[in-house]
Amino acid sequence: MDAIAVDGPVVRIDDALCVRSGQCVGACPHDAIDALGDLDRARELAATGTAVMILSGEAAVHFFPHTPEQVVNACYRAGFMAVHHGVFGDELVAAEYARVLEEPGWGTLIRSTCPVLVERIRRDYPELVPYLAPIVTPLEAEASYLRAVYGEATPLVYAGVCFAGADACVDAVLTFEDLDTLFERTGIRVADEPQTYRRIPGERRRHMSAAGGMPLPLLQREGQASQRFRKFRGLKHLESIRHAVAVDRIDLGFVDILPCEGCLDHPLLGEQEELFWRRRVVEESEPPRSPLPVVDEAVVVRVDTAFSFVQDGHAPPEDAVEAVLRQIGTAPNGAPWNCGACGYGTCRQFARAYLQERATFRQCPPYQERRAEEALQQAAVDELTGLATYRVLKDRLAHEVARSRRSGEPFAVLFLDMDSFKRINDTFGHQSGSGVLAAVGREMLQALRSTDVAARYGGDEFVIVLIRTERSGALRVAEVVRQRIESVGAALGYAPGVVTASIGVAAFEPSTISAVDVLEQADRALYLAKARGGNCVA
Repeated sequence: MDAIAVDGPVVRIDDALCVRSGQCVGACPHDAIDALGDLDRARELAATGTAVMILSGEAAVHFFPHTPEQVVNACYRAGFMAVHHGVFGDELVAAEYARVLEEPGWGTLIRSTCPVLVERIRRDYPELVPYLAPIVTPLEAEASYLRAVYGEATPLVYAGVCFAGADACVDAVLTFEDLDTLFERTGIRVADEPQTYRRIPGERRRHMSAAGGMPLPLLQREGQASQRFRKFRGLKHLESIRHAVAVDRIDLGFVDILPCEGCLDHPLLGEQEELFWRRRVVEESEPPRSPLPVVDEAVVVRVDTAFSFVQDGHAPPEDAVEAVLRQIGTAPNGAPWNCGACGYGTCRQFARAYLQERATFRQCPPYQERRAEEALQQAAVDELTGLATYRVLKDRLAHEVARSRRSGEPFAVLFLDMDSFKRINDTFGHQSGSGVLAAVGREMLQALRSTDVAARYGGDEFVIVLIRTERSGALRVAEVVRQRIESVGAALGYAPGVVTASIGVAAFEPSTISAVDVLEQADRALYLAKARGGNCVA
């Protein structure tokens, strides 16, 4: 499963495929992991005007203090044909649980509304698979119901915090941050939306369900801990449940177990300390219960299912496993990472799963970290010249300004522009022009100290930052650079005067100018050099 992706220097986990309930998002001390949705796909579907949005109840927390009415209106303006809230799925699943629980003869029944829990049981606790309630998740039920109402081809987009299993039943998934971005890209401000619905809204009232698809009568009838109703929060309890059922042969009754305290406890919604505040926000946004069923009985939807075991298959060769482990690498202490973020307990387990095509390297943060470092390096170095990019220049310039103001030490900036470079491209071709720029980049790196920074500013313009250098020293360095660039033309076989550069010099004064000012001063000096006929320093 593709659970992890890299976006530039940031390691991201795709929450739609995560098997750990997103706990790594809040656990990462570097804030380096984000959940990704299908933003571009969702925007395409919304633009058709035929897509239906399933907006989870946690939206009330994310968009607070804006009202549910404003959020729904924003979805309408974004192009969604209808907006629903998962109520139908909860009602259908709750009704099926109520029916199953009325059947005689069952001894242990494990709640199966959470795909994270189900997959963990299927993979690591096969003894418990027969005890899973044979009922689909509320989102699956919601998707089936809406397609039965609007048509099987209706595109469905789900926005929420927990996407486990969502990709199997909807066409696109969004985090609430993705939905913010979608609104922003379409010019929509939720705060500007009216607090009354623009259209007749999708059903928000519940009849007999609680959030998550549990039947309200069951929750009202059973205590928090009784012989027939047991509540657990956290996957750590699965081992004791397995032992009780499979070894001790104990009937546990209905086992209400979730990986966490529910979606409101999801790290994407904020700190755990704010859980009770989030609950209050959702409770106060809920409309009164409907005294009558809200699901149309004429719409027939199957919500029963059966869960299979995860087959191990044949073990892959150990030499292949070792090859995968070498690609992952080891921790600084030389031992395997065994971080568990991929969903497997050890790197060796992940390697076996990878070779059995049950996992990909996108699930492995240590592997992706190396890729992220490589991507960051690529973003920092101009591919053609080997010099720093404008982004690196901007950051380094700000750093030098701060350092110079603290220490009083000077630094200087050279602004360099190739003379008549367009003529080289027009006369000899763009490939020749690229060769000249690459050679110029090499000459700059050879002429400068390792502490200095040379960057490609754009096109045939370059900027050099000389650390701890006054104007007089900067002028000497600029002349050396100018001469070396002039020699590039001769080395490449061009006539004298074809490959030359003009250079403007400016020194930073901590008490009078800013980073922008020193760059502008160097730019003005460059124009002065150009006015003098080029191929000189000013």
